Amino acid sequence: MKKLARFLGLLAVAIALAVALGTLLPRPLWPAAVADPIGASHRILVLQNPIHTDIAIPVDDDVRRRFHFLVDAGIPADMVEVRYIVFGWGGRAFYLETPSWSELKAVPVMKALTVDASVMHVDISGEIAEPHPDVAGFDIGEERFTALLDYIAASFQQGPNGAIPIENAAYSRFDRFFEANGHFNALIGCNTWTAAALRTAGLRTGWWNPLPASLGLSMRLYN
Repeated sequence: MKKLARFLGLLAVAIALAVALGTLLPRPLWPAAVADPIGASHRILVLQNPIHTDIAIPVDDDVRRRFHFLVDAGIPADMVEVRYIVFGWGGRAFYLETPSWSELKAVPVMKALTVDASVMHVDISGEIAEPHPDVAGFDIGEERFTALLDYIAASFQQGPNGAIPIENAAYSRFDRFFEANGHFNALIGCNTWTAAALRTAGLRTGWWNPLPASLGLSMRLYN
C-alpha cells in the first residue's frame, strides 16, 4: 500500500512538473518575424471553460465562402447577425455524449483518458464581449489568418462530398458536429489542438498545454 501511495505521489509530481514546464517553456522558443503588413489584421478570440477551448473566427465574405459547407449542413452561418464562427476539436465520445456535466458517463471519460476518435464542433455567435475572463483576443495579419483557416479546414475529415456532418449530433439548432482528422487522448486533446492552431497563426504558446488554464497563462506570457 505504501509503495502504491509513493508511486501515485511521484506520478502526481511528474504530471504537475510536466504541466508547469509545458506552460513556461515557449513554443516556438523565439518569436517569429512579422511578415504581414501593418494594419492588415483580423481579431481572433480564444474562448475557454474549465476544461475546453475554442477559437472564434471573425466572419467576412471570404470566410463565409470558404466555410459555406456549414450552411449546407444546417448551420446558419450566412445570417447577417453572425459575427463569429466558433471551431473546436475534441474526443468523439466525450463531445457527443456529455452535453452537460450532469450527463457525465464513465465510458466517454475512459476514452478521453486513453484513445478516442475525434470530431469538430462548429457553432456561431453574435458579438462577443471583451474584456472577459473567459475570452482572449489576438490581432493577426492576413497571411497568418489564412494559415489559421487552412489549419482549421484541414482538421475536417473529408468524404466524397466534402466535410462529413454527424447525423443527429448537435447541442442546439445553431451548431453541428463533423468527423475530424486525428485521434484524441489525454496528452493530445482539445487544448493542444487550439495551441497548435494559434502557433499556425503566428502566436506563441507553451510547449505542451493540455489545460485551458495553462494555455491561457502561456498566451499571456508570450504574446
